[in-house]
Amino acid sequence: MQLTYLTGSRRDIGLGHGRAHAAPIRASIAVYDRLFQDFVGLDWGQARREAERFGAMIEQRFPAILEEMAGIAEGAELELADILTLNCRSEISLTQASGGCSAFALERAGTQWLAQNWDWRADQLDNVVVLHIEGDDAPPLVSLGEAGMVAKIGMNAHGIGVCLNAIRSRTCGEGLPIHMALRKILESPDLATARAVATDSRVCSPAHFLVASADGQAAGLEVHPGEPGTLSPRGGAVTHTNHLYDAAVTCQVEDFPRADSRPRLERLDTLLGDLAEDAPVNEARLFEVLSDHHHHPLSICRHFNPDQPAEERMETLFGVVMNLTERRLTLRHGKPCESRDSLTLTLPLG
Repeated sequence: MQLTYLTGSRRDIGLGHGRAHAAPIRASIAVYDRLFQDFVGLDWGQARREAERFGAMIEQRFPAILEEMAGIAEGAELELADILTLNCRSEISLTQASGGCSAFALERAGTQWLAQNWDWRADQLDNVVVLHIEGDDAPPLVSLGEAGMVAKIGMNAHGIGVCLNAIRSRTCGEGLPIHMALRKILESPDLATARAVATDSRVCSPAHFLVASADGQAAGLEVHPGEPGTLSPRGGAVTHTNHLYDAAVTCQVEDFPRADSRPRLERLDTLLGDLAEDAPVNEARLFEVLSDHHHHPLSICRHFNPDQPAEERMETLFGVVMNLTERRLTLRHGKPCESRDSLTLTLPLG
């Protein structure tokens, strides 16, 4: 998998991103054009008009990222509206389309781990990119995500990391779109600042952000336009899949999870509960968790399932394990049970 180094101003970062990944950015647009038509009956032009309403929210809460998105558009020879629409794809489509994803934070022997599988449509597998960003006005960070998007899953040199679980809901209000909020978290110097993205900036549609820090703190944030729900560690772990379960949020937001979300959460809890407090934990052991096939096809590691309708089929596109204490991220592109070639990145301590 290609690793892209981006440095400089917001415009420089955007230009580099757009030039390096012009082809997968266009491929991503084609994927979401089909998805929007399948799920919400919008073609790309209509989706672009739908995305316009988020511009003012971004301008108010994270204006610098607009300059970077403009640079991505210029570098890829597209229009800013195309890149804005890609980055608002959750807000446009998650009323009907729901991804997978199984995520957990784990603290053991003074080391804070953060890990997840990202499950989505198989036609996005080749459009996954790894960005190593050293901006003039933010800490060095690594983001794993889709070409043309400003962030998804990753960590920074201060030892702040974030994972994402999609939530299917009809709720959408005032706040930052999900992927802009993730980038703002990845630029945070500490966990309090990261959590403030959810509590102060707010997030305009429901999702779960699993945030953790190198000093052994972790929290699950069930974000939405209101006050987020907070999930605290139990036995050193926080786990989440694709349904809301904090009572403070479920009384406000209705979600529509897939049938596999609760079985995957129960399995995560079981597997992490089986790790004794003094058991050695390393990347290989945690990738075993991400490779689990118990209760297939409703398993943590998800494979092609011909029994599902085509538009509902989701597969694991990558697994990632982050050692936040040592600022080390290890990625397996594709299904973690099959992919033995790992990409490992280490950031300097910030």
